[in-house]
Amino acid sequence: MALITLSGLTTYPIKSAAGISLNQAQVTDRGLLHDRRWMVCDLNGTFLTQRKFPKMALIRVAVDDTLHLNILGADSALELPLLAPDTDEITVDVWGDSCLARPMGHNAAQWLSNFLGVDCQLVYMPGMTHRPVDHGRFEAPNSFSDAYPFLLISEASLADLNGRLEQPVPMNRFRPNLVIKGCDAFAEDTWRQIKIGNIVFDVAKACSRCSVPGVEQTTGEQEKEPLKTLATYRRWEHAIWFGQNLIAQSEGTLNEIGRASCRERV
Repeated sequence: MALITLSGLTTYPIKSAAGISLNQAQVTDRGLLHDRRWMVCDLNGTFLTQRKFPKMALIRVAVDDTLHLNILGADSALELPLLAPDTDEITVDVWGDSCLARPMGHNAAQWLSNFLGVDCQLVYMPGMTHRPVDHGRFEAPNSFSDAYPFLLISEASLADLNGRLEQPVPMNRFRPNLVIKGCDAFAEDTWRQIKIGNIVFDVAKACSRCSVPGVEQTTGEQEKEPLKTLATYRRWEHAIWFGQNLIAQSEGTLNEIGRASCRERV
């Protein structure tokens, strides 16, 4: 049997901004530590993403004792406290889920509004906010991610896709948290569970893809590929599928190059 290992770990602190590659990550009930705990939304609280604003891919993020933002290729940076100011929460909307969030203040709102060219604000999801995964289908909580706390893709699945493209695309087009190597292409479609290190993840649902994989993450420009090609062999039930959404059964620590084992669906 092939040795399956974890080969990539990425957290995305701000929804639809660039991710941070990690060698080690803490697993929480809402996802990897800091993953999508911040979100850009309009003044009505509706979330903004690369679907409508592909240049959000150029927002680079770093997290230590503070939250650092900069724009790729531009002399523009912002430093913010990790926690939002002690102000009243507002109601925000993510795919029809209404939940409470805390605005990160005027400086963040002005900096993002200037870059995106639309009035917007940055908000933080405090610990008291409960947003269930996939519109309440499961009991697990979620951050500001689209539907589930974790997204997994295998290197083999990307290699299969790139073998069909004139210009290969990197894994960051698909924004996974966990990348696996050592399995066949799309083997993850058959898994019911995957254990990585000491943490068991339930495979909840395949990931239906929107326009974001078409955004070149270093230019913020929308392209037709890889979705055009994916649609020729990964389209069913009126959607294009690539990757699997996961829910963790426990908290703990993941290390890149961690060994994994899988349990297939019966």
